[in-house]
Amino acid sequence: MTELRGKRVLLREWRWSDEDDLVRLAGDRDIWRNLRDRFAHPYTHEAAQAWLTQAIPHGVGTNFVVEVAGQFAGGCALHPQEDVYRHSAEVGYWLGRPFWGQGLATEAIQTLSAYAFAQFDFARLFAGVFAWNPASCRVLEKSGFVLEGRLRDAVFKDGVLVDQLMYGRLRDRT
Repeated sequence: MTELRGKRVLLREWRWSDEDDLVRLAGDRDIWRNLRDRFAHPYTHEAAQAWLTQAIPHGVGTNFVVEVAGQFAGGCALHPQEDVYRHSAEVGYWLGRPFWGQGLATEAIQTLSAYAFAQFDFARLFAGVFAWNPASCRVLEKSGFVLEGRLRDAVFKDGVLVDQLMYGRLRDRT
């Protein structure tokens, strides 16, 4: 079982027992607003069961619960790319509202990034952020990601077009 420890966060594999906590925290509209539409809103037990069926590991872990002081706090994941992009992985993450503003997302992404470069043959990690979410931009920047570009009107979310900011982090080659 893969467990990744930071100073205050534990990244661990998903379990069926996470269902109630997942539904409770993921139901926040402001979380949904900053994620892709495949993240359901409202977030139901059916959505949680569908996610857990996919996220519970079937090999090397790439999807993790973010746990803080023994409490379910959110999730983060690596999404390995394919074909000519096979040395890249997209990073995704979210935390429940009670855990915002404490530097926990930054610690989770730093921990996940270190694992990604140590465990896999990735040359590059990347993440897209909706332009209305400066807090997520700060998480990435504090985690060693660099703003690589702005995709204008690239995302249609919550009834409006919004720019997507693309961040990347390269493997240290030294």
